[in-house]
Amino acid sequence: MKNNSTTAAPKPDLPAAEQRNTQQATIYRILLAVSFVHLFNDSIQAVIPAIFPILKDNLLLSFAQIGWISFALNVTSSVIQPVIGYAADRKPRPILLPLGMCCTFAGVFLLAYANNYILVLFSVVLVGFGSAAFHPEGMRVAHMAAGLRKGLSQSIFQVGGNAGQSLGPMLTKWIFIPFGQIGALGFTIVAAAGIAVQTYVARWYREMLDSGYTFRKKAAAKLMDPARRKSIRNATIILVFLVFVRSWYGASIGSYYAFYLMDKYRMSLDSAQVYIFMYLAAGAVGTFFGGPLADRFGRRNLILFSMVGTVPFALALPFVSHFWAAVLLLIGGFVLLSSFSVTVIYAQMLYPGNIGTVSGLITGLAFGLGGIGSLVIGNLIDVIGITKVFVACGFLPLLGLLALLLPGDNKLEEWAAE
Repeated sequence: MKNNSTTAAPKPDLPAAEQRNTQQATIYRILLAVSFVHLFNDSIQAVIPAIFPILKDNLLLSFAQIGWISFALNVTSSVIQPVIGYAADRKPRPILLPLGMCCTFAGVFLLAYANNYILVLFSVVLVGFGSAAFHPEGMRVAHMAAGLRKGLSQSIFQVGGNAGQSLGPMLTKWIFIPFGQIGALGFTIVAAAGIAVQTYVARWYREMLDSGYTFRKKAAAKLMDPARRKSIRNATIILVFLVFVRSWYGASIGSYYAFYLMDKYRMSLDSAQVYIFMYLAAGAVGTFFGGPLADRFGRRNLILFSMVGTVPFALALPFVSHFWAAVLLLIGGFVLLSSFSVTVIYAQMLYPGNIGTVSGLITGLAFGLGGIGSLVIGNLIDVIGITKVFVACGFLPLLGLLALLLPGDNKLEEWAAE
């Protein structure tokens, strides 16, 4: 009897105990659920570049106009994420998870029937807003469900998104080539599934908040040494710029390389899409293994290697045969995107507790700036030709040398522990 009464005693403290246990344990059912929604969300985003060849033919669009569509998607889905993330860090809003997917549902439904350029832009903006609502809160859920395994949680969460993006080229091959623009209607089913899963995740998220779960550290910023504050600010600028460059190069492959293959090798559209899929799928694998590799070799070292290590493959890509192009895309995609989750973890260590803001800054704003790169690339292709543009883009990863200016892992861990 004595043992029974001892076991029952902690019940009044259940919310605090639940919070401590959740922060220690990894909640895989939630982590996997939010990763699958990330896959749903980003696969629907991948519909936009996948449908570019169809829209180009149906609406007689220029490469510059395609660039504007890509720009609209990236700006609405990414650039406003820091604002949403900042607000969520101060007042979490679980309801944004299913509401964001409802917005995506409306956008992809409208895209299937859009018969003019303005309507296409509007539908893309709706998809973008849905994605912007998901990512900061989704990142916070992944962090909450991670327990002590933050690196693993980021790899699982981010690989869902990158796997979704990798489906884009195959969507063109399997759906948009045989069915045309109306094929986008099928993705309303994916969005509906996302709404259901998001409702489940949002309910768990709300229960955890009601039990007393908190993200923020109190009063740390006010006591920060000015020299350290400056170092963190400089590191943030460098990190955002590196993600911007990575996204810019990724946009050149994801949005335009299929056109390059069709122009240089006279490939059919469906064959060209397989190459893009290989690049993005290899990137998804790289994203998953990036976390463990960073744990072994260091976060800054992996960020540096992922950028600079891509250079020889990027420079050689415009000059090789189609067989070697496939090989270079596989290796280059793996190497370049191996730092995808690592940059997020690095930023979270710079700003402990500000999970939503960091998500918006790294996976949002920096990726959205890559949309500007896509717009510039589209305009340059119209002016100087697609071959010269791809030769020039091969030099972009060289800017990864700026990672040498980032604080090392020891300094980063010292800051995060204080």
